[in-house]
Amino acid sequence: MIERAIVIGDGVVGLNVALALQRRGTRVTIVAPDAPWRGASWGNAGHIAVEQVEPLASLATIRSVPQRLFSRGGALALPPAAIGAWLPFALRMLAAARPARFRRGKAALSALLATAIPAWRRVLAEAGVPDLLRVDGHFVVWETPATAARGRAAWLAADTGTARVRDATAGELAQLATLTRVPVAGAVRFEGSGQMTDPTALGKALTARIADQGGTFVHGRVRAVARDGRVTLDDGTTHEADVAVIAAGAASAALVASLGLKAPLIAERGYHVEGDPGDWPADLPPVVFEDRSMIVTRFADRLRAASIVEFARINTPPDGRKWARLRAHVASLGLPLREPVEPWMGARPTLPDYLPAIGRQGAVAYAFGHQHLGLTLSATTGEALAALLHGETPAVDLTPFDLGRFA
Repeated sequence: MIERAIVIGDGVVGLNVALALQRRGTRVTIVAPDAPWRGASWGNAGHIAVEQVEPLASLATIRSVPQRLFSRGGALALPPAAIGAWLPFALRMLAAARPARFRRGKAALSALLATAIPAWRRVLAEAGVPDLLRVDGHFVVWETPATAARGRAAWLAADTGTARVRDATAGELAQLATLTRVPVAGAVRFEGSGQMTDPTALGKALTARIADQGGTFVHGRVRAVARDGRVTLDDGTTHEADVAVIAAGAASAALVASLGLKAPLIAERGYHVEGDPGDWPADLPPVVFEDRSMIVTRFADRLRAASIVEFARINTPPDGRKWARLRAHVASLGLPLREPVEPWMGARPTLPDYLPAIGRQGAVAYAFGHQHLGLTLSATTGEALAALLHGETPAVDLTPFDLGRFA
């Protein structure tokens, strides 16, 4: 029985780990430097992406790099100044893309994704906010006949896990055509994927639930985690518990390194712009403009356009050209994103094989590295790790996610 736990990180993964531990009677303290949350947990597209069962560490992804570069109009940015960070990562990703490793990674990711929506439903029901999750699919749209033909064929042939994909109906195409001034040459609709309707409300609800269950919050930056679970903050104070869980997103690699664990993590930075939604339909699921690698999501009172995969160091200043590119896409499409438009940038924690790190070493556990799937997988990650820590059998085999794979 774990009586006391320290969770390092108050992003969506850390909060879900805390909730799952509390459900088993563990007293939880959350330590994090930021309040309220403004990292990748908040700044994402709100998409519950259960269809993304194929890890991005694949030969197909690597072959597509030249045409996806930001310098050529794409959404992939490899800043020359950050080559010391992204080149070693890219070489490890190439190794992870070998067919045998890719197949193992896909099987592991598929199993975890299959449990994502049921886990979220349990978490949100307990928090009293079940309506924050809407399982209404999403659209993928193309602007030219050529890209529509290629994209449609690719998605209809792809393994999409528990989600299903079909051609958009005539009525759906007509509605999509009213959203933009550019032609809609084709579209598909996914069924079985979902959306969080309000990321701000989600953070507040999970935090309130933890506090109601007796959880405490300490604002501070962690300097070190000892093998016995003792946590030391930058101000010199220490906190002790039966287990310390490292769930600090892109800042996690340095914390596990002192324990002899290798996590070759990179800050995969994403950008968004958001503003007043104008007349964008409140009940419309997310729309992916695939030709522009951009997803547009309506939240409660905001419309958010998100894109960009920028491999850099975590403390690199934002690149204003990325927001300018997003604004240009919004203007070109004629989307009703009204001023004041606010920019955001955050770092997704990504490992070379595009699988998360979930596991335990003695009195220290970890849950990070969820790349684009942090929001999607956080509830099931919390449940699985809490089961492991309490000596139960997790619903999903966590062996593929152990950091020992990078030893």
